[in-house]
Amino acid sequence: MLSAKSLFQEILDNDESFRLFCSIAASGESQGGWENGRISALVPPGRRDLAPKIARHGADEDKHGRIFHALLKKRGLTPLPVPPGTDYTMLLERAGIGLAHERLRRAEPLTEQDIVTYLAHSRVTEQRAADQMVMLVRYFGGHPEVGRAVRMISNDEDNHLAYCHEELLRLARAGHGRTIQRVLRECALAEIRVYRDVSLAVMDEMGRVLGWPRAKSAALTAGIHGVYAYERAGGWRRMVTLAMPERRDALGGPALPAHEFA
Repeated sequence: MLSAKSLFQEILDNDESFRLFCSIAASGESQGGWENGRISALVPPGRRDLAPKIARHGADEDKHGRIFHALLKKRGLTPLPVPPGTDYTMLLERAGIGLAHERLRRAEPLTEQDIVTYLAHSRVTEQRAADQMVMLVRYFGGHPEVGRAVRMISNDEDNHLAYCHEELLRLARAGHGRTIQRVLRECALAEIRVYRDVSLAVMDEMGRVLGWPRAKSAALTAGIHGVYAYERAGGWRRMVTLAMPERRDALGGPALPAHEFA
């Protein structure tokens, strides 16, 4: 029977599929770390209070990248080049979502609108990340090899999501409410398309590595399209609602170290 747990277990048990999974994850986290680091350096003067929190977000993402590299190292594996079709961050940028890397490379301050765009993009993508980590913790939180890693990353993703909610609500009170809702909707609808395409590309790569029969690949492809249909019909709305989180000031301190992995 196909299930998220059985699929990930199959990926975990095979060195080459595990190598591909960790390589893709590490690359995405490292890109997120770079983006947040640049944004924290370019925050406009009127929003400098956000700079330490954005820097903390970036430090967490860098830490996650190191964790995935450490998991590879524990097995004596090295990272693989990431297949372009599986590069979630790059494909989101190409879809015009978030702040373009070309913009972040310029040494000029961001605008308040840029900060709204960044936080809305983060609120959507952190929802995806938090949901995925909740699933991994449910099935593998007690796993001797990856359990500690997924628990740590899941806690960080929950902090990131709480931070996005809190800061977007603060900006909404400052008069950006309509813009925030518009950008959130645009980001969510683009993200679900990119997530579908990346999921299909990852499953194609995993199927090649693991030698999946055609029927299994077809069933997984149908499942991915089914998730997209659900999200397109209304599931995307979970990514755009805003509520004051229980975790307040979730990124108000330094990033927690991960000595056992890094």
